[in-house]
Amino acid sequence: MRRGFPGNWIKIKPMSPEELTSKTKICPTCGTKLSINATRCLVCGRQFNSEKVTPSTEGKKKVEIVESPRMPQLTISLPAAIGLILLLLGIGAGTVFAVFQASAPTVGDNLTPSPTASLTPTITQTPTATETPTPQPTFTPLPPLEYRIRPNDNCLSIAFNFGVSVNSIIQLNKLSPACDNLVVGNILLIPQPTPTPSPQPTNTLSPAQATEVACQLFPYKVQSGDTLSGIARNYNVSADAIKSYNGLPSDVVYEGMTLNIPLCERLPTPGPTPTPTNPPPYAPPNLLLPADGAVFTAANDSVTLQWASVGTLRQNEAYAVSVEDITEGKGRRLTEYVTDTKFIVPASFRPTDNTPHVLRWFVVPVRQIGTSADGKPIYDTAGSPSNSRTFVWWSAGGAASTPTP
Repeated sequence: MRRGFPGNWIKIKPMSPEELTSKTKICPTCGTKLSINATRCLVCGRQFNSEKVTPSTEGKKKVEIVESPRMPQLTISLPAAIGLILLLLGIGAGTVFAVFQASAPTVGDNLTPSPTASLTPTITQTPTATETPTPQPTFTPLPPLEYRIRPNDNCLSIAFNFGVSVNSIIQLNKLSPACDNLVVGNILLIPQPTPTPSPQPTNTLSPAQATEVACQLFPYKVQSGDTLSGIARNYNVSADAIKSYNGLPSDVVYEGMTLNIPLCERLPTPGPTPTPTNPPPYAPPNLLLPADGAVFTAANDSVTLQWASVGTLRQNEAYAVSVEDITEGKGRRLTEYVTDTKFIVPASFRPTDNTPHVLRWFVVPVRQIGTSADGKPIYDTAGSPSNSRTFVWWSAGGAASTPTP
């Protein structure tokens, strides 16, 4: 074979198979052809310790590969392996059983029997004795007193002397309604008066508390899309008033929430002369003194009427006290306006004759709504009137007929 340019050809002699065989060797592990002088396989990493080349019978070189010593290998069949595993498990189970058997207590005649657990007794609840409320003592009526009728006695004077009503004497002794059948020397039964507990003083409310108590609250349930400002605008009430009466920390309201709308806090009606909304009517006053049917004589220059407060009155409010002498029919009548919870009936209103007069009185809250032409205030009722009471006022000293209410 020739290679190169013409005129400069080089003759290359191909290598024979024998020459190729003599310069290579084969790895016995992976079969890779390696150089005759290689000490390690580049593919599998096999190490070659030494090599010996012997000529063949045909005049060729024979390479003898000397392998490194290997570890002994044990080959076992599958049934034998299974049997060996079962044998090892049996040995281990026997060892564990022997250990537990050695640690177990010896069963003998002196074995102490364990006590049998008894059932827990059921606890029966013992009812706790409740404290029996102590009944309040009740008043036992006292037996009537005996009084011998004297000359010039009448039911009115006897009732005044013993501090009882005329009707109680008439009913106990079954006298005529006019009490005109008294006989001098006869025994008259006088009922002893029943002690009446004195009324407890009422607390005087501040103007703010009186307004809150008298204020009419309207419950409103917040609907979807409502706002505090919209609700206040619909009821003509400021948003701050709604927040104050409901204890709201902010203007946030939610659907289903119930708000108390203070109708007494409505804003003035727009116009040339806006007028603030008045509070609701007051409750009827509770009359205290004097007791119904009390008797007063000429020794009493005046009579003091007292009642419980309905709250702190405003600047334009008062109590109208009416006293009427019902003995004279359509006779005398007195009406005065006071801001205190008592009124003193003047001595000028006391009867001047020697006849007992029955006077009736009651109280009603009023509010000034204007002024008359002569400068006197004009009042209108601002609440319910109280129940009426009566008292007897007369000039003692002579025979008197029993007044007919």
